[in-house]
Amino acid sequence: MTVVNPDHEDIQTILYQAKRIAVVGLSDKPERTSYQVAKYIHDAGYDIIPVNPNVDQVFGCNAVSKLEDIQGHVDIVNVFRRSEYLLDVAKEAVSIDFDVFWAQLGLVNEKTYDFLQEHDKTVIMDRCIKIEHTGL
Repeated sequence: MTVVNPDHEDIQTILYQAKRIAVVGLSDKPERTSYQVAKYIHDAGYDIIPVNPNVDQVFGCNAVSKLEDIQGHVDIVNVFRRSEYLLDVAKEAVSIDFDVFWAQLGLVNEKTYDFLQEHDKTVIMDRCIKIEHTGL
């Protein structure tokens, strides 16, 4: 199936209602895009959960090694992993309580989209959460 993102208004509603965002692949290196985007989102007031087995903390937020280590509900699983890894991340994500799977700008995988649709999840691909947030 072709990837179809929610419309702009629905994306704005998702961002307005979200409070807790798990950032898969979040780096602790300020020069990395994942760091810059997540810092913007963190500074905007969202609760950030870094998901990266190679870091302990980012922005003072304790990191977890994998999504399954997260306790409680996650509004958005925001992914900074290459497209070929999206399906693996999605398979792990469906084991936790989350609402939206968001693959960052440049990341698209139709198999992942289809898999998540089968699990009744909202999917956003090839969109930057920081860019979309600036429209709030």
